[in-house]
Amino acid sequence: MNASTALLTDHYELTMIQAALESGHADRPCVFETFARRLPDGRRYGVVAGTGRFLEMLRDFRFGEEEIGFLRDRGIVDGRTLDWLADYRFSGDIWGYAEGEVYFPGSPLLVVESTFAEGVVLETLVLSTLNHDSAVASAASRMTAAAGERPCIEMGSRRTHEGSAVAAARAAYIAGFGSTSNLEAGRRHGIPTAGTAAHSYTLLHDDERDAFANQLASLGLSTTLLVDTYDVRAAVELAVELAGPALGGVRLDSGDLVGQAQQVRAQLDALGAHGTKIVVTSDLDEHAIAALAASPVDRYGVGTNVVTGSGHPAAGLVYKLVSRESDAGVMEGVAKASKDKASVGGRKFALRRRSADGVAQAEIIGIDERPQDDGDDRELLVRLVERGEVVAPTDAGTARAHHAMARAELPREALRLSHGEAAIPTTYLDDWS
Repeated sequence: MNASTALLTDHYELTMIQAALESGHADRPCVFETFARRLPDGRRYGVVAGTGRFLEMLRDFRFGEEEIGFLRDRGIVDGRTLDWLADYRFSGDIWGYAEGEVYFPGSPLLVVESTFAEGVVLETLVLSTLNHDSAVASAASRMTAAAGERPCIEMGSRRTHEGSAVAAARAAYIAGFGSTSNLEAGRRHGIPTAGTAAHSYTLLHDDERDAFANQLASLGLSTTLLVDTYDVRAAVELAVELAGPALGGVRLDSGDLVGQAQQVRAQLDALGAHGTKIVVTSDLDEHAIAALAASPVDRYGVGTNVVTGSGHPAAGLVYKLVSRESDAGVMEGVAKASKDKASVGGRKFALRRRSADGVAQAEIIGIDERPQDDGDDRELLVRLVERGEVVAPTDAGTARAHHAMARAELPREALRLSHGEAAIPTTYLDDWS
């Protein structure tokens, strides 16, 4: 067994279990759902990411001797609750949107069917994973949509927590990034890795000629040379002099990237290096990438803005109890009525309503019943866990392929970067006609 994930939770999850055990409600059948009340300001769709990581962590959600000892020593819960936790194994069912799917306000991204105690203890693990990864993937999807066929490289490891860096690289890959600079993400998730040299490598040498010559000798002509440490024009001329027209690429990391890319492309072509690629970095986001669309850029390297969700570092997802068994033994919907934080009671089912040519038109949500497929639609909820056993794929490659499919069926306006409403409306079954 891997390291336990059981304490990646909040104190009140366990005190709720203690109180529910005392009252006799702990085993009451319940349904919990994860959804977003709204999308981040200006966003037209979100992207589900982190589901695979959550499912893998669910396998290791066990309270072993060390975890029980910590809870006992701190007096966090009583002995009865400790005994219950020591035997904890999630035994319910979980449904959800396939990882990589796009979502909208009200979309039931995760549906947990279990007893109250078994489901409530997962709240923090679900939200901490999905909120982070979905925020990164949602930003990354906007970036790759703006980039079109030009590859994006995720290189934000130095701008976030070391564990978050690996998760962010995975989420960005799901949303279309082609590679990452993070080696652990490459090892753990099979993501292609990329990288050559930073300014410090050039500054290590007495002059730029020695730096370039040594890099080429070690890494070969296909390497990318960083040409803006001193003078860009002089560096490009030197790079082609040393490598010839077979030079793999040059990287620009500062200044007016639009103007510099045009000048460097013209210079490379004049020197005969028509196949040399231009890579740009320097605090890029989806708007900067879009501004470079008409420039002769071949690849984008994105750091801070992708790993921080490009201004929205959390997806705003919540985890709410929406249905429970009544004293009469029947399931009934329950919901919050709090101002600005209301929820919709009842177990949800979701359908992507599409036109005859496969373009998404609406998110149809049924309450305690499945919406009717009119022949062109796509069911969104898939089984992730059955009787406690993970039954869905958890790899990033499968999620990446799913995202490409899901984004392709969105209407064109969904990819606009200007502020706007959700690309398609969310409609509850009773409202649809």
